[in-house]
Amino acid sequence: MTGTRNGPVAATFQESVPMSSKTITPGTNEEARPGLVPKLRFPAFRGAEAWTLEAGDSLFDQINNRNPEPGLAVLAITQEHGAIPRHMIDYHVSVTEKSIVSYKVVRAGDFIISLRSFQGGIEYSRYHGICSPAYVILRRRSEGSDEYFRHYLKTDEFIRLLTKNLEGLRDGKMISYAQFSELMLPVPKLSEQQKIAECLSSVDELVAAQARKVDALKTHKHGLMQQLFPREGETQPRARLPQFQSTGEWNTKKLGSFCKVGDIDHKMPSSVVDGVPYVMTGDFFGINGIDYKNAKKVSQEDYEKLSKKIKPEFGDIAIARYASVGAVRYIEARIKFLISYSCAIIKCSKSECSMYIYYALQSDAIQSRISLEVNPSSQKNIGIDSIKNLMIFLPPLPEQEEIAECFAAVDALITAETQELEVLKTHKKALMQQLFPSAEEMEA
Repeated sequence: MTGTRNGPVAATFQESVPMSSKTITPGTNEEARPGLVPKLRFPAFRGAEAWTLEAGDSLFDQINNRNPEPGLAVLAITQEHGAIPRHMIDYHVSVTEKSIVSYKVVRAGDFIISLRSFQGGIEYSRYHGICSPAYVILRRRSEGSDEYFRHYLKTDEFIRLLTKNLEGLRDGKMISYAQFSELMLPVPKLSEQQKIAECLSSVDELVAAQARKVDALKTHKHGLMQQLFPREGETQPRARLPQFQSTGEWNTKKLGSFCKVGDIDHKMPSSVVDGVPYVMTGDFFGINGIDYKNAKKVSQEDYEKLSKKIKPEFGDIAIARYASVGAVRYIEARIKFLISYSCAIIKCSKSECSMYIYYALQSDAIQSRISLEVNPSSQKNIGIDSIKNLMIFLPPLPEQEEIAECFAAVDALITAETQELEVLKTHKKALMQQLFPSAEEMEA
């Protein structure tokens, strides 16, 4: 495997080839199938004995200990972090002392089957704590590497094995221990397990380091915004770019006084196969991304009807009115498209810098104001008039342009590092497909 710009991964592989002969079953003339091997093996295991298939219950016991020691942390079972104490992540589900009585004990090294295992595999715990009795707790019963199984039980191949063998598996249905017990899992010798785990864990370290870099840039951007835009209750920023420190105070104006704010007709158009992109808030991604390619498509006729009031164009700003209320996107595409009525479209006059307004709308002060204006209905939203009445702090136009360029440069860095993070994740996923036998190979 080649290294990345973040550092090499200490692993060398050789591609496995089919075994030259088949095993003869003693006492018969019938040939057995070739031994199970992955597509890639480390040189030390080239020509080593084939992997075995072991039933789930021969590898893992089900644990139902409901007598926790006092003071154990309540664990959240997540696809992103595995089993992790709730206080370490943004998790706000309350737990009563009465319900905790029935909670199961989880020890470091245990695996947990969750309601989402059919989507994201089986989770691993590095923590000693307790979790909801709804989960199935697994503990390894034989010699083996926790890290090997931690990686394998999250692979696409294992998830395919789950969904293929368990008919009727769907969202909201728990996989039972009895069902897990019937699954046949690929198991190499301990030394090969450890080598595979070591390799994949080193890739995990690269992914984690890259994720920290992205988070650090996002934190840096947020800190800059707190300095370069006035905070809640203040009328001036705490810092100004050097060339503008003596250019006078900022002014405030209602957004609607210098921008046109509106939305398209509220009619929900029918989808067509090939037409004009119809962007909804679900098509927002990343820092300022909009997925035009996979957005719903509408006919040219519907495009003309729905956009009579306002058409989104290059340089406009879209702000979510429903769902992720307050999320903003700067329109950088020069294509014909619609933005759903779940968003408002903001067209700025030439007297102000539209990209500056885009960043000002992301500031803590404006986002706090948006939160106060949200209608507390079952479907939270903000009205067009509330958006028009948002008070925007405005420095002179040259200062607006410099501030916008500053944040655009930071966003470009965040985007580049996020793309590198995705490359590493994709690389790991591809590597896992080679290091473990496929579901088809196991059933051959």
